[in-house]
Amino acid sequence: MTIENFKLLTLEEKLSQLKYNGELLGSYERNGEPNAPKIPGDIFALYDFWVYLSEDEQTVIPSRRNPIVAEQ
Repeated sequence: MTIENFKLLTLEEKLSQLKYNGELLGSYERNGEPNAPKIPGDIFALYDFWVYLSEDEQTVIPSRRNPIVAEQ
């Protein structure tokens, strides 16, 4: 699956892909709106891209780069 195909999935399909094919890499706090607190969640490796999943499982954001490596 490509990142483009993943973006076209429904929320339920994205969560299923993460559950069955994703590899949890660790916790991550994503920047939100300016002057707002960071949004806690997790980063998953999925195929050849990475996915941020918020704690409430309502925000799923795929990325071509691993944000955990960038923060170290």
